[in-house]
Amino acid sequence: MQETFSGTDMVIFLMGVSGCGKTTVGRMLSEQTGIPFYDADDFHPQANIDKMSRGEALTDADRASWLQILADHLQVWNRKGGAILACSALKEKYRKILSQNLENHIWAVLTGSFDLILDRIRHRKDHYMGESLLQSQFDTLEIPDYGIQIDIEQAPEKIVEKIIEYYHGS
Repeated sequence: MQETFSGTDMVIFLMGVSGCGKTTVGRMLSEQTGIPFYDADDFHPQANIDKMSRGEALTDADRASWLQILADHLQVWNRKGGAILACSALKEKYRKILSQNLENHIWAVLTGSFDLILDRIRHRKDHYMGESLLQSQFDTLEIPDYGIQIDIEQAPEKIVEKIIEYYHGS
């Protein structure tokens, strides 16, 4: 069943550390709403992927061009009916770049314990972000005081339901 998102060009950001379920939730949310889903990981330059594959954390300088590419795409996607973007968006300054000039957007912060997320990372396959970088993500994470925070111990279906409820209430 597809949920109706009435006529707004909405951007829904799904943020949190690697392994928290952004992609899974984003795909499910897209199926339910009809809003296209994008994974920010797909827009990393190869140098960033190589660095993370070696277990090296990205710096702000590494992220700068990637964030600008995403911000440019978001402007286009927003004009074409909206988007759901799974993106770590760990720092407030990253979120400001991503949401610049977007009128209609919400942030859904997927939160969970280090141990739960570490276990998830250990069980996923074919992803360049390994468990060695998880602590650096937790260390970098600045939880926003806006949007909705959702505990990832819930089933993805429940998380999607909460985001849709939040959207309709915002």
